[in-house]
Amino acid sequence: MAIKKRPVTPRQKMINLMYIVLMAMLALNISTEVLNGFSIVEESLNRTTANTSSENEAIYGDFKDQMAANPEKVRAWFEKATEVKRMSDSLYNFAQELKVAIVKEADGPKGDVLHIENTDNLDAAGTVMLAPITGKGQKLYDAINSYRERILTYIADPQQRKIISSNLSTAVPKRPNTLGKNWQEYMFENMPVAAAVTLLSKLQNDVRYAEGDVLHTLVSNVDLKDIRVNKLEAFVVPEKTTLYPGERFMANIVMAAIDSTQHPEIYVNGSRVNSPNGQYSFTAGGVGEHQFSGYILMRNAAGDILRRNFLQKYNVIPVPGGATVAADLMNVLYAGYDNPMSVSVPGVPQNSVSMTMTGGRLVSKGAGKYVAIPTAVGHDVTFHITARDGGKVRTFPAFTFKVRKLPDPTPYIALGTDRFKGGNLSKASLIGSSHLSAAMDDGILDIQFHVLGFSVVFYDNMGNAVQMASQGNNFTDRMREQFRRLSRNKRFYITEIKAKGPDGITRSLPGAMEVKVK
Repeated sequence: MAIKKRPVTPRQKMINLMYIVLMAMLALNISTEVLNGFSIVEESLNRTTANTSSENEAIYGDFKDQMAANPEKVRAWFEKATEVKRMSDSLYNFAQELKVAIVKEADGPKGDVLHIENTDNLDAAGTVMLAPITGKGQKLYDAINSYRERILTYIADPQQRKIISSNLSTAVPKRPNTLGKNWQEYMFENMPVAAAVTLLSKLQNDVRYAEGDVLHTLVSNVDLKDIRVNKLEAFVVPEKTTLYPGERFMANIVMAAIDSTQHPEIYVNGSRVNSPNGQYSFTAGGVGEHQFSGYILMRNAAGDILRRNFLQKYNVIPVPGGATVAADLMNVLYAGYDNPMSVSVPGVPQNSVSMTMTGGRLVSKGAGKYVAIPTAVGHDVTFHITARDGGKVRTFPAFTFKVRKLPDPTPYIALGTDRFKGGNLSKASLIGSSHLSAAMDDGILDIQFHVLGFSVVFYDNMGNAVQMASQGNNFTDRMREQFRRLSRNKRFYITEIKAKGPDGITRSLPGAMEVKVK
């Protein structure tokens, strides 16, 4: 049976029409608010992009200035910065051209990107970007992918690579309304002009961000604020190099250029020099030409420890009629060690010169040469000199020397004539080594110590420490078996080293030797 429609009164028709108009007005208000929101975002992006661009231009300016001042050091980094600017400007300008084209498609030939009239136009972006022959969407897609891959080659930090890769991604999210769409269709199909322009502005902002991140990396590599310092060397600056016996040698030991924010560690003959401003002094010894050596340790901007060796020569001239006693190695004596000594009196044959010692034992080696063996650390020893000259016995002022303990040795693994003291070591060399050695070796003294015991710390795949101990200087069978299992780039540490020197003192060596298998 047919249903008869109930007639609608004029009043009801008017109510229905007003409802439709109201709904349309509500929809229009929401659309306007959304489009206004895009305009606000667009303005914010433009401000951020302008600030980033200004900062990048300032860095480019510094590069140009430093390139003019020191082209040899800066050229490689300047060329990289120039290439980054070229490819960043190319993508940035292409995005700007697309923004202009979309606005003019919506507003006509006089359309202005900064004052868009038809912000709600849904066809302009599609026409410019997705037209079958003239559409620029595929070209933009290819340009973004190419730029992303090239810019990431300049960035080493994993977190920054992740951020930039995400910002410049062209992947299409997997959603019900994106099935079957490519990137350009997902971005610009039925997209209002205001939204399309804002998306392109975000791309420009991402480009300038990536560009700035690379520039800061290049700046840190070339060190623009210290561009003229491209070599560090150790220097000894003495007050004078010609001395009389008993006169003090004064010198400043520095690493040029000097960094006032940190002080280097200075070592002379294995002992650290603890004095302000690197000042070093000692009492000059025997007549003739002498030298001393050592090294400086200092951290660079990357945190790596730099070592620079130094060698300084000086002359000692005789005082007429005076006697000279010299420690042949340095200005101090080491307890329990055979310290070579020399004695001379100008104008007197050396076989007529005699020397005695208090505070230790003195052994004559003939022709003014002796070996002094001090008894105890911290107790000065005194030398007394007499000479038979023309039938008379002459007595000279006493000479006093400080006595110190032998400095701690450095552990090493003997590799033929070479001494491995830590770092990268081939697996074949490691397996071929049988024991651990230790020696005080500073260029002047080469004193062997006997290793009494040590430990080796390995780390398993879970990061747990596995410690093995040796009660002598040999690697144990367990250690050698573990060596064979180590894969490339695995590390282990040799620590808790106990060594005994010729002075009879047993000492525990500080620190640990790191070994990385190559």
